[in-house]
Amino acid sequence: MTGVRAAVLAVVLLLASCTSTGTGDQPASAPSTAPSPTPVDTAVPDLTGAQPCADPGFTCSTLVVPLDHSGDVPGEVPLAVLTADNVDAPRGVLLFLTGGPGQPGLPSAARIRAALDPVLEDYRLVMLDQRGTGANALQCPVLQEQVGTTDFDVPTEDAVRDCGDAIGADRRFYSTSDTVADLEMLRVALDAESWTLDGVSYGSYVAERYLIEHPDRVERAVLDSVVPHRLDLLDPALFGAYGRVLRDACESTGCVSDPADDLAAVVRETDLGPDLFSAIGIFGIVDPDYGGLPELLHAAAGGDAGPLEGFLEGFRADTRVPATDLSQGLHASTLCAEAVWPWLGDSPLAGRAAALDAFVASLAEQALWPFDRATVRDNGLAVTCLNWPPTPEPAPEPPDGQDLPDVPVLMVVGDRDLSTPVELARQEEARAPRVELVVIPDAGHSLQTRGPDAAREAVISFLGDG
Repeated sequence: MTGVRAAVLAVVLLLASCTSTGTGDQPASAPSTAPSPTPVDTAVPDLTGAQPCADPGFTCSTLVVPLDHSGDVPGEVPLAVLTADNVDAPRGVLLFLTGGPGQPGLPSAARIRAALDPVLEDYRLVMLDQRGTGANALQCPVLQEQVGTTDFDVPTEDAVRDCGDAIGADRRFYSTSDTVADLEMLRVALDAESWTLDGVSYGSYVAERYLIEHPDRVERAVLDSVVPHRLDLLDPALFGAYGRVLRDACESTGCVSDPADDLAAVVRETDLGPDLFSAIGIFGIVDPDYGGLPELLHAAAGGDAGPLEGFLEGFRADTRVPATDLSQGLHASTLCAEAVWPWLGDSPLAGRAAALDAFVASLAEQALWPFDRATVRDNGLAVTCLNWPPTPEPAPEPPDGQDLPDVPVLMVVGDRDLSTPVELARQEEARAPRVELVVIPDAGHSLQTRGPDAAREAVISFLGDG
């Protein structure tokens, strides 16, 4: 168990290296003296307060965007923006989009620059803290403590409802549609006729949504760890992928048990299904071999669940971070309003449980194996959005069946990724007319910074092509 616990702690350290403020008082890419945003005319997008970032070669500034892009509700949101100093890069702007939703962009700049270094003489790297992240993170302390860096840890009903009430009606302005509108303002402020997009995880979803809204403004797009632009967080593929991945990892590492059968037995003999669904998915981010996990599952399937429960306790303790690293308030505001649920995002709370139960009852158990219907019903995001207060005028999702536009797209995905499994990438591949899908063997999530060299080489080749 010690080795598995150390690996989970390493997940947090890796996430922190992308998103936390490090050992000093400022993010790694913050200006030496943070600019104070001043009210500006957001009808004319502009970057203000420009000064050198702590990382050489970057300038940090602020883009002020309206809280409500329709103009009906007053208010402004200052977004921190980082731009590389090679303003005249021959291939223009490369906008890199981090994930979540809830993860800021600026603290990841050094890692992204290192990953994309071979093409950054040709591109001007640009990153930003999307609305509701970083210094402007939506703060829900209790929900944050209960969920931390995870997507699927199970919070209490009170924590969810208190968070939604604390954010209030403004939670409707933290949708992906709002972020896409922010990005278009950023493009104008950069005086870029068009640009190239590179998005990881939820960032791939933002890139897809921008592509759909502004196809003539995108030269090409990289989608790393692909989230389909029809955002279905109860898709059976998310649950069924665990058996394939665990067996593949076990075969390559030589373990003697069948971890998929053992997981199925534990899920059906205990109430640990939702916790295991969350923890194993996060564990695979740092260790796509899932080292030590088969032994824990095998012992639990044999009646000794203590070590596995100890692992889950350590997982919960080690994956708690502040909202400035990954805002769970934003996470819920975005996903509960616009993902595909058995209810509409503005539906009253009464009646949602019945709709969820009816949906879960319609699912084939075989498609969910090694998990079961109870795991689908009781996983953390289902519980969160079941109890999330109705969102006034939620942003519409893309029309069902709408494809990506005729723009060159590279998708890269790890064959052992459980956060965004290959099955989801293939769904999006079918909706992209000019796509190359590269599946990286024995690899997990967020390939440009954590994957093997083959992933970065595929991205560099695509960005340098033509």
